[in-house]
Amino acid sequence: MAGCSNYNSLQVRKASRSKRQAREMFARHGIPHAKGTLFLNPWSAHKFAKTHGFPLCIKPNVSGFSRGSHFPINNFRELWKAALMVKVWWPTSVVEQYLLGANYRVLATGDSLISVIRRYPPFVDGNGRDTISQLIDDENQTRESMGLFPTIYPINKSQATIDYLARQNKTLESIPDQGERVYTFNRVALAPGGIVEIIDQSAIPAANKELFLQVINAFDAKLFGVDVIFEKGIETDYREQRCIFLEVNSRPYTRMHEVPRYGNKENLEPFYNEMDSLVVADSDTF
Repeated sequence: MAGCSNYNSLQVRKASRSKRQAREMFARHGIPHAKGTLFLNPWSAHKFAKTHGFPLCIKPNVSGFSRGSHFPINNFRELWKAALMVKVWWPTSVVEQYLLGANYRVLATGDSLISVIRRYPPFVDGNGRDTISQLIDDENQTRESMGLFPTIYPINKSQATIDYLARQNKTLESIPDQGERVYTFNRVALAPGGIVEIIDQSAIPAANKELFLQVINAFDAKLFGVDVIFEKGIETDYREQRCIFLEVNSRPYTRMHEVPRYGNKENLEPFYNEMDSLVVADSDTF
């Protein structure tokens, strides 16, 4: 897929295709991750919820771009709906504990962090004057003027958006207060209008950086996109907060690191030149 990197060998990609494989590797190397289980029958997800409680996340064992993922799940009604709908994407599914916090994608090699982004669900900030519909139009115009399209998508006004606003007792014609942040969807995916912010790596503690390198080297990867949630943020030592590593991406979508809505744009050209010079075994075999 255009924009996805291709720097890992077939062996590495085979060893990191599923979320189950990532979970097992995290456990083997002491990487913090959420309690979870693989399931075929939704009753297994139901039993997991009875044991561990809510909130939870359900997602396909193999997927990308947040497709088929449902979170946060806060009750059994939402659980059953997600446990059935997820089967559209992959026969085996994952149910795991969900951590409410800051969501990051870390692009890293075995010896350095290349780019760190925080990912947000689509949102608009109120000004006490304009409707949510107008705020969405203004935000989309800003994105267009910044040249973020087509990598970053506009925030849409679909039925899913309307339904999500309704869960917050709002409509597209509601007028948020000054400074009130209104999320128009729950996922950090780009398709519904997710937002990317570049994180200054100088603010990341050494212990956190070392943890990411540990993940890359555990898989013997050349480059991974690592997904992780920090309760307080990546700028705080992971040992002083809850954090969970979610999954690894052996062919990460690097293009989204080039078009941040917030933060200073980085020059990744030297990185691409270095990676393109690598000889990768079976790079075109999937």
